[in-house]
Amino acid sequence: MSSEPIISLVNVTKKIGKATIIDDLTFDVPQGEIFGFLGPNGAGKTTTIRMIVGLMSITKGKILIKGKNIKSEFEQAIRHVGAIVESPEMYKYLTGYQNLVHYARMVEGVSKERIDEVVSLVKLENRIHDKVSKYSLGMRQRLGVAQALLHRPSLLILDEPTNGLDPAGIRELRDYLRHLTRTEGITVIVSSHLLSEMELMCDRVAILQRGKLINVMPIQQFIQGNDQSQSYLIQATPPEQALSVVRQIDGIQGVNLTQDGLLEVNADKELIPDILEELMKNHIRIYSVQLVSQSLEDRFLEITGVEQIG
Repeated sequence: MSSEPIISLVNVTKKIGKATIIDDLTFDVPQGEIFGFLGPNGAGKTTTIRMIVGLMSITKGKILIKGKNIKSEFEQAIRHVGAIVESPEMYKYLTGYQNLVHYARMVEGVSKERIDEVVSLVKLENRIHDKVSKYSLGMRQRLGVAQALLHRPSLLILDEPTNGLDPAGIRELRDYLRHLTRTEGITVIVSSHLLSEMELMCDRVAILQRGKLINVMPIQQFIQGNDQSQSYLIQATPPEQALSVVRQIDGIQGVNLTQDGLLEVNADKELIPDILEELMKNHIRIYSVQLVSQSLEDRFLEITGVEQIG
């Protein structure tokens, strides 16, 4: 697999009038990665995607797709891209299959076999000859993904791809995107307000806020943060005595009793064996120890300090 980035953003800035919408974005996305855009409403996720696919001009900086500049070498750059921006637009009076045939005519080398292949990939075989006007939103979304994949792009860009999908459909799409990246080396850039899905789907995420890039990091590193200390729930009896004992241990960063009578301890994981040993020395019975995992949403709100995500 190539180590060269599929897409590079270099000092990308977008201004509308005197307002700076996107401010000096720089990052690379390598081959075979699912890369997520996170940010509150108005952070600039869709604006960035629209610049990547040439739907919006770039005020300053450059976007390179497989080394081709989207501004000065648009045709050479965009041929490597398949995209759904906001929502897929189809001819509703045509069948799903007729829509794909129509789009296939715009690109060289898309055979009937390739159309059948993408129909199978998105699992629309049983409805592909129905008119799109009869499709649910989720079915139109899957048809849009099929259309975006017709020409075998190196880069697939999906803006809110899970809109209208039920839980089974969301999982199906997630598994399919994983399949594309692992077996065919396609790079996927995805933007979604469903943080639980981004957590399961993405390899790395970029956090945008007010048009600025806050950070780019692997999803697990983002969730865990840079702190060595973590929170643990300890079920111990009697809980009040356990609380008193743990408070006396050096290195504890915080300890309290939850409403359920569990001991919540914030400490370095290397200290946990010492905590348990001290509890047992004081004849306190220990039933369980559980690491409290922070969710992507928790970390997102912690970093950005906002409550609305989109």
